[in-house]
Amino acid sequence: MSTPAAAATDFYVREEEHHAPGSSTHLGFWIYLMSDCLIFAVLFATYGVLGTSLAGGPGPRDLFDLPLVALNTTLLLISSITYGFAMLAMHAGDRRKLLQWLAVTGLFGAAFVGVELYEFSHLIHEGAGPQRSGFLSAFFALVGTHGLHVSFGILWLIVLVAQVSRHGLIAANQRRITCLSLFWHFLDLVWIGVFTFVYLLGVLR
Repeated sequence: MSTPAAAATDFYVREEEHHAPGSSTHLGFWIYLMSDCLIFAVLFATYGVLGTSLAGGPGPRDLFDLPLVALNTTLLLISSITYGFAMLAMHAGDRRKLLQWLAVTGLFGAAFVGVELYEFSHLIHEGAGPQRSGFLSAFFALVGTHGLHVSFGILWLIVLVAQVSRHGLIAANQRRITCLSLFWHFLDLVWIGVFTFVYLLGVLR
């Protein structure tokens, strides 16, 4: 016959929970992406409010070079496709192809950042820097923040290439590659919003 103390102990005994390896990593990264969504939502809202505050200065029609921006958009979209090929190589266990596709993705990402820096330098040279008007302040904040994210993604990609080259396709590296894939495609979606809302509508309205 069990004692009250033993019964109480039995009452609080619970079956040990088992979590899949890396599940907390994926959950934490999804939470990070949601916080990033909030940051970009605020930047888009700020641009929506200040987008017509030209202070007598140049507007989107005067400044934006749509063919150049379309080229940059193509570079980022292609980098998303090449990252998809890297994921396929990872699932196939082909480390060599994985590293090749990651390198190609990094090159397209670097080209995207290079074109964006050229655009910024050209605008500043024309006297359309972020201090010129509310419109330009919001523009540089939104597009610049996205560019910083892409730059961080490239740095992360370089670190992953080094880790995979050294340790191979261990489970930890596969989780990291998957997280970077989510991050990279997220930046792709944000840029489509930037291209449509900032550049395309700015020139057409």
